[in-house]
Amino acid sequence: MARKPKDVTVLHGHQVITGSDLRATFVEDEELNHNPVRKRRRILHGVVLVLLVGLVAAAIVVALAIMNGQIKIPTAERSQAAASVCPEARFDYTPPETINLNVFNSTSRPGLARSVADEFAARKFIVGAVANTTSSYRGIALVVSGAAGQSAAFTVQRNLPGSDYFQDGRTDPSVDVILTGDFQQLANPELVDQTPGQLSCPREDRRIADESGSPVTPTPPAG
Repeated sequence: MARKPKDVTVLHGHQVITGSDLRATFVEDEELNHNPVRKRRRILHGVVLVLLVGLVAAAIVVALAIMNGQIKIPTAERSQAAASVCPEARFDYTPPETINLNVFNSTSRPGLARSVADEFAARKFIVGAVANTTSSYRGIALVVSGAAGQSAAFTVQRNLPGSDYFQDGRTDPSVDVILTGDFQQLANPELVDQTPGQLSCPREDRRIADESGSPVTPTPPAG
């Protein structure tokens, strides 16, 4: 049986470099040196590769620094002081018989505005408009006044605990009460706190700094 011819280019499992291989390599290097376009292209590829490696390394370093708390990313949380729209003044309890009050119902419960208005009237508040309105506010009630009516609004809130105060642009001291979905009842008249205090804005942290519009648009009563 004839023996398979031995491959002289392989010695002990390794490729043998021949003279022709060396000449081909030198020829390629000489062509590269004499071909500036190919040379620039190879240099450009090398630079791009180095930049990519550097970017990946930098991203890893930054990510680790953020995870370890060494780098803090500023958030969009606004300053509570800058965003505050709740008056800080302290008010005395104003006699109800000096307060002009309008009562509006934004719930689906019929007759609610009238029944609450009657309760305020029994406490000697001067009740004006009584009507329905619409509001997207979810809570117990809104108490709305202008700057001149803040003291009166404070007294109204003492009779309506849990309500949220808003200020609008009116110039008279009148106060609007807008009853909303969570409203249940007024405070017991014998238990109303009449000590000095501040207006209550329980939804303060949900407001925006430049909030200037009224949170509701009361529907004027017919006639």
